[in-house]
Amino acid sequence: MITNMQKDPQLKIAKNIQKYLEKKGKQCLVQEMNQTGLIQNYKYTDPAKVPQDVECVLVLGGDGTVLQASRDLVERNIPLFGINIGTLGYLAEVDAEDIEPALDKLVVDDYMTEERMMLKGTAFHGRKRILSDVALNDIVIARSGRLRVIDFNIFVNGRFLNSYSADGIILSTPTGSTGYNLSVGGPIVSPAASLILIAPIAPHTLTARSVILPDDAKVKIEIDRRNESEEEAEVTFDGDTSVKMKGKDYIEIEKSDRTVRFVKIDQISFLEILRKKMSGA
Repeated sequence: MITNMQKDPQLKIAKNIQKYLEKKGKQCLVQEMNQTGLIQNYKYTDPAKVPQDVECVLVLGGDGTVLQASRDLVERNIPLFGINIGTLGYLAEVDAEDIEPALDKLVVDDYMTEERMMLKGTAFHGRKRILSDVALNDIVIARSGRLRVIDFNIFVNGRFLNSYSADGIILSTPTGSTGYNLSVGGPIVSPAASLILIAPIAPHTLTARSVILPDDAKVKIEIDRRNESEEEAEVTFDGDTSVKMKGKDYIEIEKSDRTVRFVKIDQISFLEILRKKMSGA
């Protein structure tokens, strides 16, 4: 179990879950989600400390905790079971008050898994690769520094698609469609789909619209060449890792060969979950 110490500072909820599972004859190890600040291949959760025979990782926190766990453990491909103790959880399977009935189903293998696609992005300065990473929710290219719009040129499969003058561009997965993409008016897509969504952030034209592409599309986003000497944009992966960009720099984005598997306990449809979250029920 990975637990967010900011939301469960005394590990009270985590320890209760651990005791409950042990009473059911199961073994549960708790790993706190702590940022180390060191340069390594994980940010919060050390995948080397997750035993090889682990069948499932319980993620206790909010959507941010689930995103971090999915990125840190992406090479392990262990099913994740999200338990929401945050404010709004699209990625978590259950809320805190429904933990025990859900665990009862989990221990008797009464569940299914749902696979979610990820995006891979590689940023370049000239021909030099400056950052490559994956994202479960989205890759965002947004302005950095002075408050001014950025001119973007977008290419799909080597062909020019469009130019945007905007505060930024969001490329999201169906999982990420209910995140930042939703807040800028982008389309909501079932997480079971496999698509790439492009949504401009505050575009400076009345005709700018979101674009939905098939999952085999290869997208290149180039920062306009006018201000080559200034860092004017920043690429961020799931709101976490980032790199600065300037004129002539570009990023290539495509579907990753990595996926994330989520444990599904209830046969609740995506539309039911969406209605519940959006109505505040």
